Amino acid sequence: MSRIRFGIVGSGWRTDFYLRIAKALPERFEVSGVVVRNEEKARKLAEDWQVPVYRSIASLVEDGKPAFVVTSVPWDANPGVIEELARIGMPVLSETPPAPDLNALSQLNEKLGHARIQVAEQYAFQPIHAARIAIARSGKLGTVTQAQVSAAHGYHGISLLRKLLGVTSENARIQAYRFAAPLVNGPGRDGAPNQEVLKESEQMIVSLDFEGKLAVYDFTGDQYFSWIRSPRVLVRGERGEINNREVRYLKDYSTPVELELRRLNAGEDGNLEGFYHKGIIAGEEWVYRNPFVPGRLSDDEIAIATCLAKMAEYAAGGPDFYSLAEASQDHYISLMMNESLRTGEPVQTETQVWWK
Repeated sequence: MSRIRFGIVGSGWRTDFYLRIAKALPERFEVSGVVVRNEEKARKLAEDWQVPVYRSIASLVEDGKPAFVVTSVPWDANPGVIEELARIGMPVLSETPPAPDLNALSQLNEKLGHARIQVAEQYAFQPIHAARIAIARSGKLGTVTQAQVSAAHGYHGISLLRKLLGVTSENARIQAYRFAAPLVNGPGRDGAPNQEVLKESEQMIVSLDFEGKLAVYDFTGDQYFSWIRSPRVLVRGERGEINNREVRYLKDYSTPVELELRRLNAGEDGNLEGFYHKGIIAGEEWVYRNPFVPGRLSDDEIAIATCLAKMAEYAAGGPDFYSLAEASQDHYISLMMNESLRTGEPVQTETQVWWK
C-alpha cells in the first residue's frame, strides 16, 4: 500500500491532529509540507514536527507535490484558500465549516461547486458513531424516524443526526431553546483545572422536523472535555432502537433481541498485542473495525485518518464521502438553529443553491 502524501495550509489546533496521525502511522501517511505564513510559527512547527514548512501555497504544491491539500485555517480565510487551491487544480480537504455564513457558503458553492472539494467532517467516522450509523442503515431497526444526539456541537451534531436519519436535502422546521445552569469547571484544551471554579454552562436544545423524521439536538460545550457531562445518543425505528450502547430490535414480531455495543481494545488485562483500538462488536457481529490497526490513535484521530484515507481515494477519482454540498447543508442548518435561538420563534429551512 502506497503512502498517502498530503499537504496542509494553516498551523492551528487542528493541524496538530493531522501531524500526529502521520507521525503515528508513517507507513500510511506522509505530510509533504505545511504552509505557515507567520515566521515564528513556521520555525516552531518545523522544529516540533520535522516537516517541510512553506510560506506559500504555490511553493507547497510545486515542491511538496501532495496528492491533496488540507485547509486548516479560520472560517473567514477558508473560502479564499479553497479557491486558490481549486484554481490550480489541487484537490482540497477543507476543515469544517467551509465558510462562515450563508452568503459565503452560497458564493463558494456557486464558484466551486464542481471543483474537487471534500470536507473533513470526522464525527460520523468515530468508532462508536460509525457503529451506530451502520446499525441504523442495516434494516434491523426498520425505518429510522427519530434520532436524538447529544455528542457534538453545531454542524458536527447535525451531520450525525442527518446520517442516522438518512436525511440529505430535506428541509426542516426548527425550534431552538437555551438553558443555563451552574457547573463546576472541568478540563479544556490546556489541560486539567487547577482549582474549583463554578461557572454557568449553556445548553442548547433544538427540535428539527425533517418532513416527518424527528431530530433532537442537545449539547453543552462542556461535553467535549468534561468528566461529568457525558454524550448521549438515541436512535428509533419501528422495529428497534439504539440507546447509547444498547441495541434492541425484533427478529420477528415475537422475538426481541438485546445486544450491547462492546468496544474491543488490544493491550488491556495483560493482552500483549499492543495498545490500540480493534473495533466494536454487537453480539457475534463486527459493526465497526478500526482500519488503522496497530496505530495508537484516539477515536477522533481514527476518524480524521479515515477522512484522509477517503480523500486519497476521492483525489484518485473515487466517490464523494462528505461533499461541499453536505457540509454547506449542515452548517446552514446550524445557522438556522442559532436564528431560532435568537428570535425564540420556529424557523423553516429552504432549499439552497448547492442542491439546485
